[in-house]
Order: sequence, then C-alpha cells, then structure tokens
Amino acid sequence: MTMLKRRMFLGLAAGATLAGCGYRSVDAIYSQPAGDMPKQYANRTRVVFWTPYGGVNGKAVDKLVAKFNDSQDDVYVETQFQGSYDDVAQKVAAALVAKQAPDLAVLSDVTWERFFLNDALEPLNNYFNDGFGPGVFQQKLFGEYVVKGQSWAVPFARSTPILYYNRDAFEKAGLPDRAPRTWSELRSWVPSLAKVQSGGRSLRTIAFAKIDGDWQFQGNVWQFGGAYSRGLDVTIDEAGAVAAGEWQRSMVHDLGAAYMASSPSTDFANGLVAVIQESTGGMKTISSKAKFKVGAGFIPSEVATGLATGGGGIGMLRNISDERKQAAAAFLQFLAHPDNSAWWTTQTGYLPVVDKARDDADLKKLIAEQPNYGVAIAQLENARQQDAIRLYGRNANVQIYTGLQQIYADNAKPKQVFGSVARRLEAIGDEVKRLYEEKVL
Repeated sequence: MTMLKRRMFLGLAAGATLAGCGYRSVDAIYSQPAGDMPKQYANRTRVVFWTPYGGVNGKAVDKLVAKFNDSQDDVYVETQFQGSYDDVAQKVAAALVAKQAPDLAVLSDVTWERFFLNDALEPLNNYFNDGFGPGVFQQKLFGEYVVKGQSWAVPFARSTPILYYNRDAFEKAGLPDRAPRTWSELRSWVPSLAKVQSGGRSLRTIAFAKIDGDWQFQGNVWQFGGAYSRGLDVTIDEAGAVAAGEWQRSMVHDLGAAYMASSPSTDFANGLVAVIQESTGGMKTISSKAKFKVGAGFIPSEVATGLATGGGGIGMLRNISDERKQAAAAFLQFLAHPDNSAWWTTQTGYLPVVDKARDDADLKKLIAEQPNYGVAIAQLENARQQDAIRLYGRNANVQIYTGLQQIYADNAKPKQVFGSVARRLEAIGDEVKRLYEEKVL
C-alpha cells in the first residue's frame, strides 16, 4: 500500500469507522489485545500500551516501561509497537469496531482529536493528583489536550520543527555559524551555498518533505502572516499562505536551490542539502548519522514568528475496565516524574513535557555538551497550537501536503493550488462542523 493510499485509508478508518463506534455504549468494557504476561509479573493488572516508536525511540520507550514494571508490584505494562502514528490510529479505530481496546495509545497531533470527538477517550481529570496533573506539565503542551476544562490526553513525545544546518558547509560557504533569522536571509545565502560541492554538484540549500510537509508548512504560513484556517473557516488561499507557498516555489523552480525529498533528514545526514526543517524528536538520530557538525537554530521568521507543535500524547481508551484505567493512570503518573521525562528527552530529543525535568542534572549536562538540545527547548516559546482545520478535519493534512507536492513537482502557482485545496478543506470542515461546535466551542 502506498503512503498516500494508506493515509487515505486512515482517514476512512478514523472517520467512518469511528463514526461506527457511535453504536457502542461509551460505558461498554472491551477486551484487551492479546499478549504475554511474563511469569515474574504474574497476578498484576496488565496494561497494553500501543506506540509508534521503533529504532532509538522504541528502545527508550522499552527501557521506561521496564523501569516502571520493576518499580512496583501491582501493574504490568506491555508495550506493543504498531508502526507509524497513522498506523496506531488506524489500528485503534479498527480495534474499537471489533470491541477490543488497548488501555493506552500514543496519538499524534492530528489523530487524538477524532477519537475525542467520537467519545473514545477517557477524561483524565479524575485521575490527577499532586504528582500528576496540570501543575506538573509544561502548560503550553498540556493545554493542547484540554477542551472545556477537561483533559483528554497528556503530552509525551512532543516536538516542534527546528532548523538543522550543516555547520561544515556553512563554514565553507563563508556564512555565519547560525541559523538564518528570516527566510529572506536564507534566500540571500543561496549563491554562497551553491559554491560548496556535494556529490559532484552544487549543494542545495533546503529540502522540503514530500509527505507530511504540511506540518512544517503550518508554521511557515504563520511566519508569512497567514493561517490554514480561523476556527474551521478556511484561509489557506489568502495572502499569507500564498506568500509562503510562493517563497518555496521560487526556491525550487526559479533558483534551483530547493527540492522535494522523500526523506529530508536522510539527505541532510548524507550531506546533500544544507538546511532542513525537521522534528526536534529526530535530533539524536540526525546527529548520530551525519558525518559533519550539525547546527540547530530557531525556525526563521519572516513577517511574524510561530511554529507548530507536533508529536504524540498518550490517551486512555474509554472502553476499558475501572481496574485497567487505574493501572494505566499509574503508568502515566510514572512518566510524569521529572527524572523520567528528562531521561526521555536525553535519549530522543523530544521536548521535556514536565516543567521540573528542565532542572534535571543529566539534561543540563547534555545541553551544556550539546547545545542543540537547548535550542529545541528555548524555541518552544514561539510554538502555537495548530489551526483547527488541520487538527479536526479528516484528511486535511493530506489535502494540504498534496497541494504542496504540486507546487514542488509541477511548478504550480500557489494561488491556484491553494484555491483548490481550500474548497476541499471547506467540505472537510463541513463534515465535522456539528461535532466541533458541540464539543469544542
């Protein structure tokens, strides 16, 4: 199945399939997915935790879970890797239709809302205490899961885009050892970077993501003074968004300094491009794979600042027993301990979602030794919650990045592309308008 087809199927799963969940009672108790309970943890309450983390991040999750399991005698958490963020959402939706539910699931910035709208998530306020609740978490990230005073998930693997740059290439180009302050400044650096050779050709300045580039572009639109929407009122075809699209189109087709990449981070690590906008959550992987000095800086502004938060939070499924809910809450409280939050950041590059984690000695040491981690944390002050049409509109993200692909690949004019995208987003917004107005406003 191609990436696009899979994401379209996800939209159907998270829309039509979740709508089918309306036939269920929100109080029904569903069975757990199958798994193994090791003998040493027998007689505990089992919690099934679905995640999208493999590789370095997956190993870090496994270590956190093992630490929790060995720290007490009542609960056993079993991590079950499900694939990507989209795969997790698709499989949770399918499980609910089959009257089965994991106890906890990592849901992305654009999937948890659909489970919330369809009453599939357990409200969390009643599980909070002094060590686990609003006062513990970074307020901007925690607040994104609060609707009408009720918390529906907690932040875990949260991120923003950050600007990674090849410090060695910048030095060869005679550029300052810092990220550009504006997109116009980066454009002015194109001739200098083009003098640097990479793979027998001029080094290109920036690579744009083929898939999911709409996440980074959300911030770019704000930086140029626009928005995807105001509420569900679509504005992607207005001046600011069009200006952001035109800047990128011109970099690709007028200057030949940019291109669409299947994996910008891979191309960057291989020295093919000087700059990328990528998740802070990829910092450890990107830094370890690159054979040059990696710099990091704030995403440039233009007429304004602003960048989108992203990554995953953990939601508790509603259709599980009270015993499983209490056990799941115990694990969430464990993750909210400053030591555990800080350790997760040091292993991955994801933001410390617990305020006191920033005071952790190991995290402070890491930032002193590798300042890029500190840049990621400091940049959070410029972050905003994403525009509602991307968060609540089914497949809105796919419509936006498909439009961007037309600009990158076909030299299509952003005004026309975003006009067509806007009409599709308006139809998507109409589909969810009733639930959005009822549950969110």
